[in-house]
Amino acid sequence: MEVYTTENEQVEVVRRFFAENGKALVVGIVLGIGALAGWRFWQSHQDGNAMATSAAYQHVSDMLTAGKSDAVAAVEKFSADNSNNYGALASLELAHHFVEQKDFAKADQQLKQAQGQTKDDDLKALVNLRLARIQLQENKANEALKTLDMIKQTGWEALAADVRGDALASKGDNKGARDAYNKGMAANPPQALQSLLRLKLNNLPS
Repeated sequence: MEVYTTENEQVEVVRRFFAENGKALVVGIVLGIGALAGWRFWQSHQDGNAMATSAAYQHVSDMLTAGKSDAVAAVEKFSADNSNNYGALASLELAHHFVEQKDFAKADQQLKQAQGQTKDDDLKALVNLRLARIQLQENKANEALKTLDMIKQTGWEALAADVRGDALASKGDNKGARDAYNKGMAANPPQALQSLLRLKLNNLPS
């Protein structure tokens, strides 16, 4: 199973939320399903320290993207030193890196760290959604369901329902999975996610 199957849909949902809330945000979309969205927070009233943190985050992020030998250590240090949105973003990027290395335990650890680094509701929702996917990948369906229970923000219903359905299906609860996928469909998600949910519904045993 792909851990970030509906990544592009997640990015579009968050982009719309931040636009509606009037938050200054530039979203860098990395092409391809499964790619980590490169979030860039540029707040309209940053002080000097915040701008320095932003620049430092950009630097270590670029190092990781370039695959430099000391990049992981640099991003880990930045994340540990910054209990804020930038620290959470760094943890998200590290989690994606570890997913690519198939080290799901380290990815899980980074996402749990990110949970406590941000107070932004939508960023928390994204972190929890990805953590639930990782937990499901680790065959921890019950943990994934508990993580999904923390996603309460309006507009995340379809994405959370998609993963919830997968978790319930993995436990053999086909009725629960069907209800979850139908709930996702009822949330009127983007066309690509609608098609995926419909496919999963059709593949469930009667």
